[in-house]
Amino acid sequence: MGNPVTSPSSVMVTRTARRAPAPDLARGGMLLFITFAHAPLFVSAIDRGPEVVNEITKVFHLLFVHNHARPLFAFLFGYALVQMMNRQQERGASWTDVRTLVRRRGWWLVVIGAVHVLLFTPLDILAPYGIAGLLLAGLLRAKDSTLLWVSGLTMIPATAAAALGMWLPLSQGISSYTVGSVATGDRTWTEAFVDRTTSWPYGLVIGVLLVIPGVVLGMWVARRRVLDEPENHRALLWRFSVAATVASVLGALPAVLLELGTWSNENPVVVLTAAVAQPLTGYVGGIALAGFIALIACSVADRPGRLTTAVQALGQRSMSMYLFQTVVWVAVFTPFGLGLEDRMGLAGATAVAIATWVVSVIIADLMHRAGYRGPAEILLRRLSYTRARSAAR
Repeated sequence: MGNPVTSPSSVMVTRTARRAPAPDLARGGMLLFITFAHAPLFVSAIDRGPEVVNEITKVFHLLFVHNHARPLFAFLFGYALVQMMNRQQERGASWTDVRTLVRRRGWWLVVIGAVHVLLFTPLDILAPYGIAGLLLAGLLRAKDSTLLWVSGLTMIPATAAAALGMWLPLSQGISSYTVGSVATGDRTWTEAFVDRTTSWPYGLVIGVLLVIPGVVLGMWVARRRVLDEPENHRALLWRFSVAATVASVLGALPAVLLELGTWSNENPVVVLTAAVAQPLTGYVGGIALAGFIALIACSVADRPGRLTTAVQALGQRSMSMYLFQTVVWVAVFTPFGLGLEDRMGLAGATAVAIATWVVSVIIADLMHRAGYRGPAEILLRRLSYTRARSAAR
């Protein structure tokens, strides 16, 4: 046990001439994996379209997307909380001010997430992260060992919840995307509204449970400025990212073989093991994506190209572009828009996801060139800082 730490971030706060690119690049890349994860849930049957292409896409999703995108987002969210605390402390804010700000932002994320659900879709990630911020704000000053213990212990119920989501489809011989589908089908708008609002509290509880381990781990890593200064951690990033990716792929292979029907095994122990291994190794596999992006940031730091700058701009507007994705899904897939949910399968939905991300990059780059922060970021900032500005007056 080490000595109690009053403010562990205080010794790590350094003034930099410019914003570190790696965290923003990671958030921009994260949005691609969120599109991959969410778009297929809006189609009514993932097997529509060319069978071979769908099967290849299914393997890609199980190896690199399913139960990978969420840990990546959680990790980056926790990392951002420490970054925000450091910036506020550099400006002279007290610990009480910082904690109040984090919790106020958390409440507003819950509100925005609730509106997101009411208007569009049950697939909301804003409210769970808002609640995570409320619950975990006090840990920003906790000892390193406390963060690791909390992350490790909460990983147990989080993995169990994710494993249940894998076990149900694997045990029934169907896709996890079929089980989690939010396709409208023949429901009216009112029926769909009632369904998503009544199911939201349950999804919110599960969502919070799933993200807490990654958020806390992101806090721990942020204290070491691994993404802020990736050039100082290059060897560590390479070792971790490669090892974690290999472990993630190997951990997902049993679930891949079972879902493809290549390995027909009705032994419940085998099915349960595969269901646990995929999300458990997916946690580190998702975080490894941030490591690879940080390594890319090292390579382009001195000569950022047009694409790098655009993806970084996307990461700086991740909340706005996440909400933009939802608008696309509703417009493209539901009967209230183009109604393509019955015409596309997994591969088609993934293609729409890629196109949506590319458009997001273009929009974010245009916003960046125009000096526009992003509507959701502006709104959240105004809501979160209003009371602080009033007090200052």
